[in-house]
Amino acid sequence: MAFVRLRTPLALLGAAVLVLVGPPLLTTGSGAESGTQIPGLRFMVPNTPGGGYDITARTAAKNAEDAGLTHTVEVFNLPGAGGTVGLSRLVSEHGNGKLAMSMGLGVVGAVRSNDAPKTLADTTPIARLTEEQDVVVVAKDSPYKTIDDLIGAWKDDSGKLPVGGGSSPGGPDHLAPMLMARAAGIPPKQVNYIPFDGGGELLASILGNKVAFGVSGVGEYLDQIKSGELRLLAVTGPKRVAGLDAPTLEEAGYDVSFTNWRGIVAPPGLTDAERDKLVRLVEALHDSDEWRESMKRNGWDDAFLTGEEFGAFLDAEDKRVVSVLKELGL
Repeated sequence: MAFVRLRTPLALLGAAVLVLVGPPLLTTGSGAESGTQIPGLRFMVPNTPGGGYDITARTAAKNAEDAGLTHTVEVFNLPGAGGTVGLSRLVSEHGNGKLAMSMGLGVVGAVRSNDAPKTLADTTPIARLTEEQDVVVVAKDSPYKTIDDLIGAWKDDSGKLPVGGGSSPGGPDHLAPMLMARAAGIPPKQVNYIPFDGGGELLASILGNKVAFGVSGVGEYLDQIKSGELRLLAVTGPKRVAGLDAPTLEEAGYDVSFTNWRGIVAPPGLTDAERDKLVRLVEALHDSDEWRESMKRNGWDDAFLTGEEFGAFLDAEDKRVVSVLKELGL
C-alpha cells in the first residue's frame, strides 16, 4: 500500500481535523443521526436481579447498544418496598435527563399498598414497552401435576397453602392469584399470599417448596420451565403462550384473563429536549430488529405507548388497581 507524505503545516492541520472529526461520523451510526445518544445514561431497576424489571432493563440496554442507538448504558438495582424505594430515588433526581427507571403494574400497586409518599404522577412518563402473561408454576417435584390438582388442594385449605408472587399487594403477581381464587370460589381474604421483591427472589422459594405455587411473568421463568426445573400449570392471559404446553386459566374453566405490562419513567423536571431525547431513544429501540427478537424470545407482546398517552394510561391503571382491590375486598 502506498502512503502520501504530508509536507505542509496546513496539510498537517487538515489531517488532525480528520482524526478528530472523522471517526465519530463513521462510528456513531444511527444513534447520532436520529439524536438518540445519551452519554452517561443510567437505568434503575427498582427490585432485585432476575426479576421482570431487571430482565427488561438489561435487555433494553443491551439492544440499544447493539443497535448503535446509544452506548455504555449503566443498569443498577435499587430494590425495596415493591419498587417504591427506587421510585422515591427517581423523583428526588429532579431534572436528571440521564436517569430512567424500569417499572410496571407492580409499582402502581406498591404505591397504593405501601401508601408511598411519591407516586408515578410525580415522574416523567416515557413509554410503555411490553405486555406479558403471568404463569402459574410449581417445583418439578410438586404433587400438583395440573391446574385442577392445585385448585382442588387450594380449595380444601386455602389459608394454609402459601402462594408466592414477585410483587407487593396490588401488583400483578398479587392480583392474578386473587382473581384465580375468586374464580375458584375461594374468598380472596383467605389467600395466604407471600410477597417477594421480584421474580428472582421468588424463584428460590418455589424451587425449595417454601410456597405451594408461584405466580410471575412468563419471561422471568422461561428458562426454568424449558429446563424442567419448574412445572408450568397455566397461563393467565387470553391465549396460550407459543412454545409452552399449558392451558389458559379460561381454558381450564376459571374465569380469569389477566396480563401485566412494563415501561419506563424518568425523573420530574426534565426539559422538553431531555424528555424528547429519551422518547426518541425508546422509539428507535422499539423499531430495532434487536428488540423485536428479544420480545419474541421472552414471550413479550408489543404494547408500545409513549409520552402523554402513557401518562394517561398510568393514571387509569392507578384507578383500576384501586377498583380491583375494593372489588376483591382487599
